[in-house]
Amino acid sequence: MQELIRQFLQHLSIERGLSPNTIAAYGTDLKRFHEFLSRRNRSRLEDVARQDLLDFLAARKADGIGSRSLSRQIVTLRSLYRFLNREKILNSDPVENLESPRDWKRLPKTLAFEEVERLLNSGKGDGPVSARDDAMIELMYATGLRVSEVTSLPLQALNIEIGYVLATGKGQKQRVIPVGDTALQKIKTYLDTARGRLAKGRVSDRLFINRSGRGLTRQGCWKLLKKYVRRAGIKRSVSPHMLRHSFATHLLERGADLRSVQAMLGHVDLSTTQIYTQVTRQRLKQIHRQFHPRG
Repeated sequence: MQELIRQFLQHLSIERGLSPNTIAAYGTDLKRFHEFLSRRNRSRLEDVARQDLLDFLAARKADGIGSRSLSRQIVTLRSLYRFLNREKILNSDPVENLESPRDWKRLPKTLAFEEVERLLNSGKGDGPVSARDDAMIELMYATGLRVSEVTSLPLQALNIEIGYVLATGKGQKQRVIPVGDTALQKIKTYLDTARGRLAKGRVSDRLFINRSGRGLTRQGCWKLLKKYVRRAGIKRSVSPHMLRHSFATHLLERGADLRSVQAMLGHVDLSTTQIYTQVTRQRLKQIHRQFHPRG
C-alpha cells in the first residue's frame, strides 16, 4: 500500500506539476488513511471497502476537523483511486459517488484600506534590509502574489520598464500581473541601493534575498511582515495571505470586474474568486447600517 501511495505522490509531482506544499498535504492525508487501515488489518488497497472509507471519514470528523478539511480528505482519496484505476492497478473505486460535505465557505479575512495604508507608509527604517522589506510588502499588496510566489520570484520575472510581473503559481501555471508605479519605484530603490549590498558578491536569481545573499524564505517573509504590522499599530494578526485577500477585495470594491481579478489571482475556477464578492457585499451592508438614517 505504501508503495502505491508513493507512486501516486510521484505522479502528482512529475505529471501534474503540483507544488511541494500541495503534495505534502496529500501525503499527510494518505498517511492518516494508511494508519487507519492498518488498525483494521487492511494491508492492501484492493481489500478496502466503501464502508472502510465512510468509517475513516467519520473518525476524522469525530477528531474535530471541519467540513473544508473533510472535503479535502475526500478529494485526496478520489484522486488516489482515479490514479490507480487509470493505471489499471485497481478495477474498483469505492470513492465513486461519495459526496463531499456541504462547505459553507468562510469569508476571507482582509485589512481595511486604511490599515494597508498604515502598513505600507509606516517607516521601515534605513539600510538594505529595510529597503528590501518595503519593496516586497508593497509588491505583495500591489499584485496579490502568494507568499511562496513572491519569495521564489526570479529577477527576470519582473519587467520594470513595462510594469508587470510574470508569476508562477500552482501547477507551474504562469500569469501576468500589472505592477503599479508605487511598487515599481520601491523595487527600483531596492535594486539600485540595497540588493547588491545584501548579495555581498554572491549570485542568486531570486528578486528578494536575505543577508546571506540567498533567496528569502516563506518563514522569513512571515516574520518580517509581523514586525511591520506591530510597528504600524495594527492590533490583530496579519498573514501574507491577508494581503492577497485585501488586494482582491479592494479591487472589486473599486469596480474591477471579476474575470480580471480571477486572472490576476491565478484562480482556475471563477467560483474561487467569487467569494470576494461576498466580502464586498458585507462591507456595503455595514456602510448602509452605519450611515443610512433607517439602516
